[in-house]
Amino acid sequence: MLLLALAAAAWGAIIDRIAVSVGNQVITLRDVELQIRVAALLDGVKPDLSAAGKRATAERLVEQKLIRQEMETSRFPVPAAADVEPALEKFKKDSFPSETDYRHALAEYGITGQDVKDLLVWQRTLLQFISLRFRPGVQVSDQEIQDYFERVVAPAARAAHPGQPVALEDFRPQIEQALAGQQADRDMDTWLSEAKKRTRIVFHQEALE
Repeated sequence: MLLLALAAAAWGAIIDRIAVSVGNQVITLRDVELQIRVAALLDGVKPDLSAAGKRATAERLVEQKLIRQEMETSRFPVPAAADVEPALEKFKKDSFPSETDYRHALAEYGITGQDVKDLLVWQRTLLQFISLRFRPGVQVSDQEIQDYFERVVAPAARAAHPGQPVALEDFRPQIEQALAGQQADRDMDTWLSEAKKRTRIVFHQEALE
């Protein structure tokens, strides 16, 4: 009986650490808190370990799981860890006076340098996924470009350079790229919404308090 009680207690502790079930995979409380801490370091803010902060991060990790599943199924390429080294070095140079200060920050946030690299790799992976999965199907019309120019670009350009002529063709490539990116993001949001409906997702709120 004692062994059964101990086993039950151990199993309960394991269950308590599961923050979200995504199909046959799980996201643990440690996964959530680690994501919060690493993102906070990169953003230069204090980790938000409130229930709301954990829930929001858990939802982002659910989306990450779904995207990774799609990437594995469709054999999307994944960036190499070495690809983020320039971004990591720039972050360290811009944010910390020295390598020692960076190491102290890692210890303060309770994370490792590898944790930071992993998140940077994921950020690049996400951008690459959107570019390969959704951007090819996006078409931006001349009317959309014209509307964006008149609504956003022209007023800003005239305010920055009063009295100077502002021509659409000077901004067309940038506008088209911006609009295509926005549409790709919307298409991904639609895809994620459908993917969530097809997947059994259970948030264990007691672990996120």
